[in-house]
Amino acid sequence: MQFIPGGVQVNKQELVASIAEKADMAKVDAARALDAAVAAITESLQRGESVTLVGFGSFYVGERSERSGRNPRTGKDIKIEAAKVPKFRAGKGLKDSVN
Repeated sequence: MQFIPGGVQVNKQELVASIAEKADMAKVDAARALDAAVAAITESLQRGESVTLVGFGSFYVGERSERSGRNPRTGKDIKIEAAKVPKFRAGKGLKDSVN
């Protein structure tokens, strides 16, 4: 585990180990299941769809409008183009479990 400001960060290997233990499966199978879940969520977001896991939360695509910024090296004003960004909204079950 890696310590970060405000908490502890769990890496992919640690997450896979936890999944394998909780689901009583081999780590290699847990890793494939995690990779498949992430790939399925990514593909849905690429198609503009949202993914809702009841009690956990929703992944969706948000829109970020065009804005101006500043190049920190030169101090020159720059234009940052509009973009689509992946977002996550925590569900009630997840929120309640954290508090």
